[in-house]
Amino acid sequence: MTAITALQPEHVQPRQARWYRQPALLAGLTLLALIGLAVIAAPLLTSYNPDTQNLNDTLASPGTHHLLGTDQTGRDIFTRLLYGGRTDLRVAFLAVLFPFILGTVLGMIAGYFGGITDLIISRIIEIVVAFPFYVLVIALVFVLGPGQRSIYIAITAIGWVAYARLIRGEILVAKRQEYVLAARSGGLSTIRIMARHLLPNVITQSVVYAMSDIVQDIVAIVTLSYLGLGIQPPAPDWGSMIADGQNFLTTHWQLSTIPGLAVVLTGLALSLTGDGLADLLRPER
Repeated sequence: MTAITALQPEHVQPRQARWYRQPALLAGLTLLALIGLAVIAAPLLTSYNPDTQNLNDTLASPGTHHLLGTDQTGRDIFTRLLYGGRTDLRVAFLAVLFPFILGTVLGMIAGYFGGITDLIISRIIEIVVAFPFYVLVIALVFVLGPGQRSIYIAITAIGWVAYARLIRGEILVAKRQEYVLAARSGGLSTIRIMARHLLPNVITQSVVYAMSDIVQDIVAIVTLSYLGLGIQPPAPDWGSMIADGQNFLTTHWQLSTIPGLAVVLTGLALSLTGDGLADLLRPER
C-alpha cells in the first residue's frame, strides 16, 4: 500500500504539470486573456462613448485623439472595437453554453436509456445535421426577427446536436464499464449514476469541442450583424462595423479591416486553446 501511494503522485503530477508545456494552449490562453482583459477594461482604455456621434469629426485618420480614427458618423473606432468585442464575446459564450447544456442532457438520456428514446433523439439529430449550420441559423433568425434573443434561440436549436452526438457516443461505451455496473449493483439511482459517475468521465470531448464551437458562433454572430439580423444599432458590434465600413475600403480601410482582424485573432486564440486542451486531455499511452 505504501509503495502504491508513493508512486501515485509521480503518475498524476506529469498530467497536472504539463499544461504549460503545450505551446498551442499557452499561446491561445495568453492571446485570449489579452483580448478578454481589453474588452473588460474598455471604460479604462478609452474615454469615448461607443454610441456618441460627432458629425464635425467624421472619417478622421488615426491620430492622438482617435487611436484608430473615426467612422462616417464621427464615432471613435477604437472604442467601438472594444465595446463591440465585449458584446460579441458575451453573446458567443452564452450561445455556446445553452446548446452545451441541452446537448449534454439529451445525449446522456439517449445513450443511457437507449430504445425508443435513443431512436427519437437520433432521428432529430440526423434531420438537423442534414442542413448547413449557417443556413439554418440565418433562416431561424430571419423568421424570429433580429436581436440577441433570436440569436440565442437559433444557435441553441441547432447547436445542441453536436454535443448530443458526442455525449451519446461516450455514454454508450462508458455505461458498460465496471464502475457503472458496480454503481447499479449498489442500488444507486439513475440520476446519481449519470451525474456523479458518467458525466465527469464523458464531458471532456464536449468541453474541447466547445472551444471551436465558440469560433463558429462568433462567425455566425458577425455574419448576422453584417446582414442586419444580429446585434442591432446603435450597439457596437464587429459585424456591423465591417458592414458600415465596406463603402470606404479604398479611402479608409481601417473601418472594416480592423474589426475583421479582431474576429480573426479571437478565432485564432480560441482555436489554439481548443487544440491545446485536446492535446492536454488526450489519454496517456
